Amino acid sequence: MIALFSTKTALFPALLAGAILCAGSAHAQSAAAEGQKLAFDRGKGNCLTCHVIKGGEYPGSLGPKLVDLKSKYPNRADLVAIVTDETLRNPQTVMPPFGRNRILTEQEISAVVDFLQTL
Repeated sequence: MIALFSTKTALFPALLAGAILCAGSAHAQSAAAEGQKLAFDRGKGNCLTCHVIKGGEYPGSLGPKLVDLKSKYPNRADLVAIVTDETLRNPQTVMPPFGRNRILTEQEISAVVDFLQTL
């Protein structure tokens, strides 16, 4: 009986850790899905006006094709900075400063970056 109890006790932390990982993964997926909606929304993120993005309709060609961004920008903060205000890094950019001009909130920028990291 003691051996059975200790086995259950040992399994509980592993089950709890698995549940936490699943919840974190589900949150990341929902944030990325929200980010995709914002990126494709012609009245909000409007990324398709300038960029080709997998799954997007009627993309523009002014900006670079958005692919493999997680390896191009392994530091998430770099993508956040680009979406927030690319003019700080590149004063000649035509990309709108979504954060500085309050086109997107910090939470929306975070969701868009979550989505961009899935590309």
